[in-house]
Amino acid sequence: MSPNKEQGKKAVIDVLNKARAMELQAIGQYMNQHYNLDDMDYGELAAKVKLIAIDEMQHAEMFAERIKELGGEPTADLADKVKKGQKVEALFPFDAKLEDDTVAIYNGFLKTCGENGDNISVKIFEDIIAQEQVHFNYFDNVRGHIENLGQAYLARIAGTPSATGLATQGFVAREQAVG
Repeated sequence: MSPNKEQGKKAVIDVLNKARAMELQAIGQYMNQHYNLDDMDYGELAAKVKLIAIDEMQHAEMFAERIKELGGEPTADLADKVKKGQKVEALFPFDAKLEDDTVAIYNGFLKTCGENGDNISVKIFEDIIAQEQVHFNYFDNVRGHIENLGQAYLARIAGTPSATGLATQGFVAREQAVG
């Protein structure tokens, strides 16, 4: 393999590992939020956040599989610490920003993959970016409801079930099946 091709492959593996670290952090973040929302008796919100965490698990696995295909070692490190103890009013703006930032960063990673001739990784990023946008839309929508309706919105959700069933599909797959 030529030095340029080897450098390109290394650049792709690096961005895939950075993305994987971001996904691993998101999994921890969203599962922590899921548990806290469930404890606060906001079951409907807890269930949706759990499903989004499952989507992030699938993303982390997709990145790991591609890294292995390229001969790299998938990272197990988190991109950042999990923020704990968030109030429900702060949680959804936080998550919307996290997803919006992820879309922007992944678009840059996609470009790196394209510049290095890795169209398979480009496709993976395209698919995941589309799902991250769905996550952003959900978080931003809930943020707007809480901002505009406040306690009336949260009172409507209080006491709802948090069960997500036995299906292993994530949030995006479930939303597409329903909608």
